Amino acid sequence: MRLKDKVALITGAGSGIGRETALLFAAEGAAVVVVDVNDAAGQKVVGEIEAAGGKAVYAHADVSKAADCENMVKVAEQTYGKLNILFNNAGISHADDDNAVTTEESVWDLTMEINVKGVFLGCKYGIPALQRAGGGSIINTASFVAILGAATPQLAYTASKGAVLSMSRELAMIHARQNIRVNALCPGPLRTELLMKYLNTEEKKQRRLVHIPMGRFGEAKEIAYGALYLASDESSFVTGTEFLVDGGITAAYVTPE
Repeated sequence: MRLKDKVALITGAGSGIGRETALLFAAEGAAVVVVDVNDAAGQKVVGEIEAAGGKAVYAHADVSKAADCENMVKVAEQTYGKLNILFNNAGISHADDDNAVTTEESVWDLTMEINVKGVFLGCKYGIPALQRAGGGSIINTASFVAILGAATPQLAYTASKGAVLSMSRELAMIHARQNIRVNALCPGPLRTELLMKYLNTEEKKQRRLVHIPMGRFGEAKEIAYGALYLASDESSFVTGTEFLVDGGITAAYVTPE
């Protein structure tokens, strides 16, 4: 098992990438701290892990709140004695996120609070725990839009993911000599509720699909496998990267026929 005896904390673990990663990490031997703002969804994931013979505990957290982030790390250490893997995955893509002219300031602020401040707070409280454990892996969910502009305007989201990418690089440099690795996981467009709620018309879906060389949306489990590599000791010489799992979208100038 690739994560035997490891303790992993995953935010946004009640659905999408977070849920698939929690299930996969547990199957690979990790004890998982399932973190979400949706208690029912988070508890359900814990139940699924336990039913499959794995170890998990739930911690409620709004990642934009310092006290919640401090507590989720405390739950990990009090329950399992340490923290080895921190996956700052929680994020939002607001339905009213558009261009600079039409996007409301409140939408911008909410997106930054969760997507950027949430990663900062996860690291603020998680890094000392990793230091106490002798090192570990931090994975921050960014996006392919941190590299490219989005075909459908979503300015706050794109800016927030660019910030996550930059933050991950700097943290990687700060902690490289402390046996703490930090990488930004950059998914391409996925067939998850988060994106499908935003791409709510066939026209919007096609505007994305035409740019993906593989011709399909990715699946959350495909991103989970990328996270598994970054969490495991197999990636022991990997830090400060933009780890793209994007169906080729960032490599493409034009889409193949």
